[in-house]
Amino acid sequence: MKKFAADAGTLFNRAVQFTEEKLGSAEKTELDAHFENLLQRADKTKLWTERVLQRTEAVLQPNPNIRMEDFFYEKLDKKKRDRNNHQEQLGNTMIDTGNDYGPGTSYGNALVKSGQTQIQIGNAEREFTQATVNNFLQPLKSFLEGDMKTIQKEKKILEVKRLDLDASKNRLRKAKSTASQQTPNSTTNTLTLVEDDVIARAEADLRVAQAEFDRQAEITKLLLEGVSSAHAHHLRCLNDFIEAQTTYYAQCLQYMQDLQRQLGSYSVGGGNTAPNTLGPGISNNFSTDPTTIPSAPPMIQVIAATPNTEKKQARVLYDYDSADSSELSLLADELITVYRLPGLDPDWVMAERGPQKGKVPSTYLEVLE
Repeated sequence: MKKFAADAGTLFNRAVQFTEEKLGSAEKTELDAHFENLLQRADKTKLWTERVLQRTEAVLQPNPNIRMEDFFYEKLDKKKRDRNNHQEQLGNTMIDTGNDYGPGTSYGNALVKSGQTQIQIGNAEREFTQATVNNFLQPLKSFLEGDMKTIQKEKKILEVKRLDLDASKNRLRKAKSTASQQTPNSTTNTLTLVEDDVIARAEADLRVAQAEFDRQAEITKLLLEGVSSAHAHHLRCLNDFIEAQTTYYAQCLQYMQDLQRQLGSYSVGGGNTAPNTLGPGISNNFSTDPTTIPSAPPMIQVIAATPNTEKKQARVLYDYDSADSSELSLLADELITVYRLPGLDPDWVMAERGPQKGKVPSTYLEVLE
């Protein structure tokens, strides 16, 4: 019961001291400038580490609903559901579409190859995400949930010790002020002895409060100075994150360049890409009359005039599906290399796209100078 009463009295004294400080009627022990700087740096470190953590998680998973779902799974210590990322979903859809159209067709084959590349990018994204979680996010989370929580806890204890110290100082000042107002005579001797005893107890309480405050201040200061080591560790983690990001984007670039080499380069804004339902040589851009058939376009004469085996770049005007293995399938707007061979039908030319080679109809092409 005595301990309960003592604890209640201590809490009451802290509340009184805190209230009087807010009202400006009580003095407050100030920390030195270096200590204050350490406290401010710790607060900034906590704030900005939390923000960097949140923004990085948003980069790895832009969908806030999925992030929230993963958070609950993590708190429940359950394994997260294994789901395909957006690139993998796109890749699977492209492959299914291409297989349905027919992988033997130009468009179907291109869809399958594009889908395979999207899955490769999705796998690279998955590796990048895992590396970032392990080498960047987890260390930041561990710091916030470990060292920073300890610092916050010790800061609160230090504030309590400061309130106790200032309350003890205030009680001692009041005891001395009361004693100084007493006039020494025979009728006040007993009161004087009582006041001396009150002052002695207040001084003893002050010495204890000062010792506890100094000890807690030293503990808190050591923890705050450790924030510098945390910054150095976070810098190494940041380097790991940037390295993983660099590797990821390099892989994506390599995959897309390989895909381009397979499909050919596409010109941006190079003419009409709408399907020509009237067939090669018949324009559907300006006339809706199917009987209007213009003369052979000038690119045919250019191909015919090309010397044998002289290679030139040509842009594909329309999609073309090869009839057999001697021909090469084409996609509209891709760039290929063309040349003529002796004995080849004048309406056909040889074409190359990377390692692929075959004959194609010249009416599907526009030779580029």
